[in-house]
Amino acid sequence: MIISEADATWAANKFIDYFKNFKTIEDYLRHAKNEAIGKRTVMLPGFSHKDEFLNEDIHPNEMEFEVKAVGDRFDDNISQKQFIEYLTATSSHVIEHNIPGRELRWMVFEKRTQKIMGFIRFGSPVINSKPRNIWFGKQPDLSRFNRHAVMGFAIVPSQPFGYNYLGGKLLALMCISHFAREEVSRVFEKDIALFETTSLYGSTTSASQYDGLKPFIRYRGLTESKFLPLLHSESFHELHNHFTHLNGGKPLTENRASSKKLKRQTKMIAWIRNSLKEHGKDEKLKEFNSIIDQAFNLTQKKRFYTSDYGYKNVREVILGEEDKLIPGQNWDKFHLDNIISWWKRKAGKRYEKLKQEDRFRDKVELWTEDDNIQIIR
Repeated sequence: MIISEADATWAANKFIDYFKNFKTIEDYLRHAKNEAIGKRTVMLPGFSHKDEFLNEDIHPNEMEFEVKAVGDRFDDNISQKQFIEYLTATSSHVIEHNIPGRELRWMVFEKRTQKIMGFIRFGSPVINSKPRNIWFGKQPDLSRFNRHAVMGFAIVPSQPFGYNYLGGKLLALMCISHFAREEVSRVFEKDIALFETTSLYGSTTSASQYDGLKPFIRYRGLTESKFLPLLHSESFHELHNHFTHLNGGKPLTENRASSKKLKRQTKMIAWIRNSLKEHGKDEKLKEFNSIIDQAFNLTQKKRFYTSDYGYKNVREVILGEEDKLIPGQNWDKFHLDNIISWWKRKAGKRYEKLKQEDRFRDKVELWTEDDNIQIIR
């Protein structure tokens, strides 16, 4: 589609103004997060959401855990509004609210204090993945793959629980427990046998919360990440609303499309490029392409991880080479009690070391109440 010279120039300038000041992925993430937060929550005197999060000095051996599901379909549930509100305040990543496909959301609490320790969101896995295809040897049949696979999209510990107690590792381990496998299978009406997730940051850091978790979780390689970082909040909506108007009132993709925001942004960029070229706006097109290339260089190849829940033949079953899933030698290790015991040994050493070195943190970090939180840990 070719749009007018004025529309193409206006839209190009919106992209240029948004991306021109980002030199690193951290610059982009901090801007996007602050833009998504908007005005900070005004708290009543003496009240803070920080009171809801774990900040007690407790040895890991003394902790007990409770998982609460999110949504009206579950008993003793957490509301979707509360989940989004608290996760948005905690996570350094911008939270997308409406995700296509099935999903299951959890909040994890320390049982005795009833304080929040973290957030988990399971969902349908991405359609294609280079590390997955290398591991399988080919791209699997999607219907068979989707019958057995689930992805962890948000595995976020509260802070300072994450720092003090290896909290991200605990949440990751909960995701690959038999308890999680059975719950996800029940809710999704599938036979889950493969868990996938990616690190939030790839080439920026040399480590992830998913490292050091063998035999439970294994690193499979780096993803391909040659896509443009997303515009967020008002910056995106202003452009998309304008392009929807230019498109006769029709959205640029179906509302139920997967990765619809990325697809809509990609289509807008194509229309801008084609239109600037058509109208002979060579200098503006050159400036636009330069900024888009600069933004592409912000993207990260993410670290890709899988878990087989202790089965010995997940790959063979998904590829259709075998029909029945068979428990392997590590099967019992994936029971939730055994996983928590394994974590407690690791977390206990971490806790004692931090206490000995006077590095134990005692400040709850919330984006809605704090000005300067570390983005990349």
